Amino acid sequence: MFIGEMGSWLVVLLSFIYQAYISPRFSNQSSPLLVGGYHPVAENDGIDDTVEDNAIGGDDLPNDPTKPAHAHDGRIRLHGRKIFLLAAPACCDIAGTTLMNVGLLFVAASIYQMTRGALVLFVGLFSVLFLHRKLYLYQWMALFVVVLGVALVGLAGALFGDSQNHDITREDAVAAVAHVSMQARALAKTPEAVQAIIGVLLIAAAQIFTASQFVLEEWILEHYAMNPLQVVGWEGVFGFSVTVIGSIILYLSIGRTEAGRYGYFDVKEGWHQVFSNRAITISSVLIMISIGYSHTLYLPRTC
Repeated sequence: MFIGEMGSWLVVLLSFIYQAYISPRFSNQSSPLLVGGYHPVAENDGIDDTVEDNAIGGDDLPNDPTKPAHAHDGRIRLHGRKIFLLAAPACCDIAGTTLMNVGLLFVAASIYQMTRGALVLFVGLFSVLFLHRKLYLYQWMALFVVVLGVALVGLAGALFGDSQNHDITREDAVAAVAHVSMQARALAKTPEAVQAIIGVLLIAAAQIFTASQFVLEEWILEHYAMNPLQVVGWEGVFGFSVTVIGSIILYLSIGRTEAGRYGYFDVKEGWHQVFSNRAITISSVLIMISIGYSHTLYLPRTC
């Protein structure tokens, strides 16, 4: 995932090469087919284009120490040591993704996807608490309905597990409600149900970190200006660095021991499985390309 995000730097590099070496060669005397069609010439045409380009890029303004380090909308340009602010949402991304993947080991994929719907609740709460947003009554009602649906899906996964014959008819509904307390007591004695509960709680906890990531990113981009692709690239750099350092520490402390061998923190075995299994290798590469491509197309339109 983080390698795919770091792929955004390739787009930034290609854009810089185009603007620095290729674009200046297309002068006003060039063919309109090469420069994108006819553009009327005015006296202040060059000045307006420069202002517009700076307004769009935001982070491409010249680093002149005599000029205020502010973008066109009043935000401070994000550079220098302040770039490390992007490490916070990257760490939240690591924690959320890790908890969701661990929770997926204990529940079915359908329950995993439905439980992720709790994200909207935490994003709404954190937006109100930390960003001072205002949610109207119908928005709170919508959040309540979503959370209720997530709770029902999680309860169904805990009650029925992987059972295929758990359809409830109208006659069975009354009996199910009457015996819900007895079913709840029986959950503590069923290993499969306990695993399902643990998985649902892990996935729900992961949404807290994911919501924190979204809120932190929104707060940073409200106060600081940077090219959206560079934001993604820096988050990829920080996330990849923390992941590599954490993996090495966990492998040396836990993964290479007898108890930790072939476990979650055995990095050596994990890399061996990635490169020795063709299906895992291909899927990993495709995931990296998909993440990098989606960020390249989507984020510049939303930031």
